[in-house]
Amino acid sequence: MIIELIRLVVTLAFTGAGFAVGRALPDWFRSGSVDADASLILGTVIGAGVGYVAGGLLGRGVRRVLDRAPQMVARASGPQLFAGTFGMVAGLFVGVVAAVPLILLTPAVVGWPVAALVVLVLAAFGGRVFAARAHDLLAAAGLRPRQAARRAAGGGYVIDSAAAIDGRVLELARAGVLAGEVWLPEFVLDELQGIADSGSKERRRRGRRGLDVLEALRDLPAVEVHTLEEDVPDHEGVDAKLLALCQRSGASLVSTDSNLTRAAALRGVAVLNPQALGELLRPQHLAGDRFSLKVEKPGTEPGQGVGYLDDGTMVVIEGGAGVVGQTVEVEVANTLRTSLGRMVFARLEP
Repeated sequence: MIIELIRLVVTLAFTGAGFAVGRALPDWFRSGSVDADASLILGTVIGAGVGYVAGGLLGRGVRRVLDRAPQMVARASGPQLFAGTFGMVAGLFVGVVAAVPLILLTPAVVGWPVAALVVLVLAAFGGRVFAARAHDLLAAAGLRPRQAARRAAGGGYVIDSAAAIDGRVLELARAGVLAGEVWLPEFVLDELQGIADSGSKERRRRGRRGLDVLEALRDLPAVEVHTLEEDVPDHEGVDAKLLALCQRSGASLVSTDSNLTRAAALRGVAVLNPQALGELLRPQHLAGDRFSLKVEKPGTEPGQGVGYLDDGTMVVIEGGAGVVGQTVEVEVANTLRTSLGRMVFARLEP
């Protein structure tokens, strides 16, 4: 319907323009050299034909814009919509002022279309420029958008509950590895709140630790922490919501959940895993290295003992089952990286 309506309006406008040009055309040449009736008819027909084609093209373009409008508005924040609207109105005002001389000083057939083009271009320019600088303009005017109403823009980090509970995300932020905008979805905060209110003492401790870590992030100068209201209702489960949110916004996911990080990588979502980063930064133990270690418990295989390095790395000691509870000298045989972290295999020194 919108295409036909726009086509009708444009066709009538071009028909009128063609009629005006056809009527004025004989005056541009020597008297009698151009037939006035033929010029009038030809100008009207050409104007109607051009208007019909141009109206169809314009109508389809407008319909595509209207179809995409909900998605465009959904990606824009409230401050951007407000500033963009204000900029469009300002652009319209400036365009009207600039168009007046064109209308008064040029022929109507040329002046009105050019004036309309100037108004549209300045309105679009004002809207885009004001929307792009929305937060700076609002801050200059003494207004500050509500943090909770903001949405994740391209870039930044989205933190899940596992990373918050782990706590190493705070150290990464202090070291400058995690800097810039950090987004905390409300459904993640709700999940942490549910864990903190759990009947299990251990779960309560973990939930409160996660909330404390996120609160401490707000105090770091290199990090801008924003609460994100977007709920992603078309996905079930916190993990699915996080992946959809990161895909939609282009933000990086911060998580220590191995299954979630693998799923994110398969979907092309950038992942920052504090646990994996910590594993990479741990000191390497090469074959032949020797050190003292306390054997904590028997291993899963007969004759094996298990000890732990200061950084938590598990050391499987061949022949260590008989010296559980003792500190012994061991020699590294080899190391192995697993999904759970690095493991060191060693044997007792003779």
